[in-house]
Amino acid sequence: MEKKAIVIGAGIGGLAAALRLSKIGYEVSVFEKSNNAGGKANEFNINGFRFDTGPSLFTMPWVLEDLFNFLNLDISKFIKYNKLDILCKYFYPDKTVINAYSDKNKFIEEMTLKTVDKRENFEKYFNYTKSIYDLTNKIFLENSLSETSTFLNWNAFNSLLNLHKIDTSRTMAKANAKYFNDSKTLQIFNRYATYNGSSPFKAPATLNIISHVENEKGGFFIEGGMYKLISALTDLCIKSGVKLYFNSEVKNIKVLHNKIIGINIYKENEEIFVPSNIVVSNSDVLNTYKNLLDVKDINKITKYERLEASSSAIVFYWGIKGKFKELNLHNILFSEDYAKEFSELFDLKVVPTDPTVYIYISSKHSKQDSPECCENWFVMINSPNNEGQNWQYELKKARQSVIYKINKTLNINISDYILFEKTLTPENIEFLTDSYKGSLYGIASNNKMAAFLREQNRSKKYKGLYFVGGSVHPGGGIPLVMLSAKIATELINKYEN
Repeated sequence: MEKKAIVIGAGIGGLAAALRLSKIGYEVSVFEKSNNAGGKANEFNINGFRFDTGPSLFTMPWVLEDLFNFLNLDISKFIKYNKLDILCKYFYPDKTVINAYSDKNKFIEEMTLKTVDKRENFEKYFNYTKSIYDLTNKIFLENSLSETSTFLNWNAFNSLLNLHKIDTSRTMAKANAKYFNDSKTLQIFNRYATYNGSSPFKAPATLNIISHVENEKGGFFIEGGMYKLISALTDLCIKSGVKLYFNSEVKNIKVLHNKIIGINIYKENEEIFVPSNIVVSNSDVLNTYKNLLDVKDINKITKYERLEASSSAIVFYWGIKGKFKELNLHNILFSEDYAKEFSELFDLKVVPTDPTVYIYISSKHSKQDSPECCENWFVMINSPNNEGQNWQYELKKARQSVIYKINKTLNINISDYILFEKTLTPENIEFLTDSYKGSLYGIASNNKMAAFLREQNRSKKYKGLYFVGGSVHPGGGIPLVMLSAKIATELINKYEN
């Protein structure tokens, strides 16, 4: 009997799942409502400038390598990436500049030179973050939390014996304050909570695992920009026989007696039924339950509507005339009061009055991404998710704050250098990607149970329904999304064959 599977959404998770399913013998069809692949990780070109629209930092390359190994392919023939010498350049209101070197010893030297914290503090801290990674990686990142087998092995037993070391009882900010005294150091390590749309003053210290991944394992740049990853996966899907259908919006997932039987799609104003006993949703989990399933699972809908959604973002895409040697590939311009910034984001639900500004300039490494003597600036601030705010007002306020901070930091008038501007708000993100409230990572990790509250990769109620992407286990970010595809495929192989 021919094995068929449908994937909804051609984001990174959907493409990775399609490739893995194709490799184990499934006839795979991917349906994407937009006209190209990528989802949040997209690109656009304008006036000779190329911009990545979403993720900009590539970490945990072994996860991508594992996908290519699974496909029996040499990754170097498809994607090239290089380890960064400087992970990020940090700018502070008092004019201090700190280079986060990829070389750990060099980074520690930089930090001890420019903060009051001592070498031994950093060495103890990095040992601490490594212990969290070692205890949680195999269980919480690489396996399904809904499978009993995940917890019946030595790794799980060892983690339970050392549960206190996973550090779920403290917030990230409180844990970090035990190691460091300088506010500059604390801002650097507290900012990792934003990697999954959370607050360091609420999220469990377990998230310090992110610091280990970046500072110990390294950050990388994909030659040609992040969208090269999407292009490579899309091309491989085509070569593997995966059928990609763009401009094909899924109306609903058909269920009969709690079993998946297929989907209905809109294609050129026509509704078409596509049969399949397996559907992998790369759409936001709440959107899947609320708008795609043709049966309303009130319990699931209520659960995810009640849970706190992650933060979103406001992005300015600027074509910049000139070259700025002060800036690196990744740059952070910190706010004066970090606690106030996160209170505004998560408690008041407004754009911070003094936001931390992130500037990503891919043309620093990919010269073809901008015309000569120009740069492509991806300028982002963390934003509350969409709860009906006046986004035109919030956007205007954000722009004024961003320009003020850049001008003060670089001692320039950046408005004189902006050739054109394109913007993105939480409202846009929600419309374009069906992400609940425009959140970037599904639910926030602002409590210690967040990892267990995420939707798992297999529905136990609806046979044949599986989930991948940043809103489900194990979480957001390129490597975790690819891991969700691996976990979902392994579960399909276990339960559907």
